[in-house]
Amino acid sequence: MRKIAIALVIGTAVSLSACGTKNMNRSVNSVHQPVVERAQYAIDLNLDPRQGILPQELQRLEQWMGMMEVGYGDRIALDFGTGYGNKAAEDSIGRVAARRGLLVSDYAPVTPQAFAPGTVRVVVTRSTATVPGCPDWSRKSESEFWGASHSNYGCATNSNMAAMVADPEDLVRGRDAEGSNTRAGVRAVKE
Repeated sequence: MRKIAIALVIGTAVSLSACGTKNMNRSVNSVHQPVVERAQYAIDLNLDPRQGILPQELQRLEQWMGMMEVGYGDRIALDFGTGYGNKAAEDSIGRVAARRGLLVSDYAPVTPQAFAPGTVRVVVTRSTATVPGCPDWSRKSESEFWGASHSNYGCATNSNMAAMVADPEDLVRGRDAEGSNTRAGVRAVKE
């Protein structure tokens, strides 16, 4: 009977020694970091060789942008496929984008869909930043004998930073130091 009791105590001690070791982080760096995800949305508009884009196509673009809630932080680009650009179409789409406070980028991202001849593809790129796995309460905080950070360490700071950053792309590559751009700062606060 005594051997069974000793084996039971040792077995319990061994099984309890593993408790609380999930997500062990013995540094002061957070294991929960912001992740930036990028989504692309596209619409194809018919081109008119003389006028650029017909008014009904511009109205369709305006309605699509309204439905997508295109605004600050989004990027707009034009892709003419294998054909040459159309300056009238670029100007028309640029005016629609300007009404939403956006500029048209010089380079369009690659999209997998095939092009129909006589169309221009308007690509909206939207980035979002999140911190996956937060909050993380997988370890108890009251008994920390291993000198490790709590499993939830850094979640609040990184989640707040991901929520507050004006342009999530800045978390990936930052910005060039081009001097002070007060318009960009004021615009980020207003939005």
